[in-house]
Amino acid sequence: MIPNPEEYDISFENGFLPNEFPLECLPQEYYKPWENIVKNLPSLILIKSIRKIVDNLPELSIEYLQNEREYRRAYQVLGFIGHAYIWGTDQPIEKLPKQISEPWKQISKLLGLPPIGTYASLCLWNYKQIVENDEKSFDIDNLTTINTFTGSIDESWFYLVSVYFEKQGSISINTGIEALKSAEIGDVEYLIKNLQKFAESIDLLGSTLMRMEEMCDPHIFYFRIRPYLAGWKNMSSIGLEKGVYYGDESTPRSYAGGSNAQSSLIQFFDIILGVKHTETGDLSQDNSFMKEMREYMPEKHREFLNALDRFSTIVPDFVKRAKNEELTLSYDACIAMLKSFRDKHIQIVTRYIILQAKKINSMGSTTTLRSGLARRKKNGEERGTGGTSLLPFLKQLRDETGNSYAGVWGRRILNNTK
Repeated sequence: MIPNPEEYDISFENGFLPNEFPLECLPQEYYKPWENIVKNLPSLILIKSIRKIVDNLPELSIEYLQNEREYRRAYQVLGFIGHAYIWGTDQPIEKLPKQISEPWKQISKLLGLPPIGTYASLCLWNYKQIVENDEKSFDIDNLTTINTFTGSIDESWFYLVSVYFEKQGSISINTGIEALKSAEIGDVEYLIKNLQKFAESIDLLGSTLMRMEEMCDPHIFYFRIRPYLAGWKNMSSIGLEKGVYYGDESTPRSYAGGSNAQSSLIQFFDIILGVKHTETGDLSQDNSFMKEMREYMPEKHREFLNALDRFSTIVPDFVKRAKNEELTLSYDACIAMLKSFRDKHIQIVTRYIILQAKKINSMGSTTTLRSGLARRKKNGEERGTGGTSLLPFLKQLRDETGNSYAGVWGRRILNNTK
């Protein structure tokens, strides 16, 4: 049976976002030391005191946290503090103190997530209303973030675009599931209708993504925001040779940082349309990075995608069997919109990362503090916060999307062949 999203903490109204606004502050006085740090994080980074303050923290237990919203808030708070501790000066540090690492590991285990800053903690659980009104009201013009590293409008907007993206994506979830159902029972007309809506919803999300430039400056993002989003995997070129030691552990941990690849919605598109990705450089294998990114998604969302995987061939197989011209065009339109979406993602990455990286040796004075990913690299390769070779990875995802056409039109348009 096709999985029901509502059984996996997913709604047709909010998509992969929570059904209620995230908790803005842990209510227990006991956790005030954590909340005080994250509330003043931009200032503590500014005066380079974050490590000293964290080192003097008491080691708090998670036993007083009472529900899922509080677990998520604790995970978010510890993630912001942990990343600021590692990347908060010009030189990263390879060890997290027990005061942060122990509760972070414990709360992560409860949530089924790794103890690292993730798309969930940065975006899905990091927004609130500016002017409080109806609890169900969701308007991007009345939203702001709960926490940031820099205190900047640019950083808030960077997260909020993803929040709005996920909210808009609820339309895609609804039509995608209906498309699966109609293909399963062989209803051509209903499948055409849903695939056309699905294509339109992906096109809308591409436009949402491009809103990034409205309030997030590429220079500020690259040099001031992005360094704090990095994890500790494949980061030897910027100072973390082995990863990060959590407390007294003798073996370092290596985790990818927050990445859009951790958006369940993006992988949902691929499953519905039967788009397959391969390991970079090896066309015979599934893309292990995309599979790995599921481990960084909320546990129920990950379970939903895993359950949905079994149905990933239903739509493309039926389209090819039906040999219906309008159905084939509708499916290929979805593929075209998804490829266009990935083109727009590449445009954003080019403007916000690739072009900014070329300025790394000419911007600012010789004494301007450059941390983590904003520092000069030991080699010329630009890595994403998730640790991948950024542009080659994204281009491969885009090109593989174009390989999924079903008809002549798709072959000609999506692969640029005649």
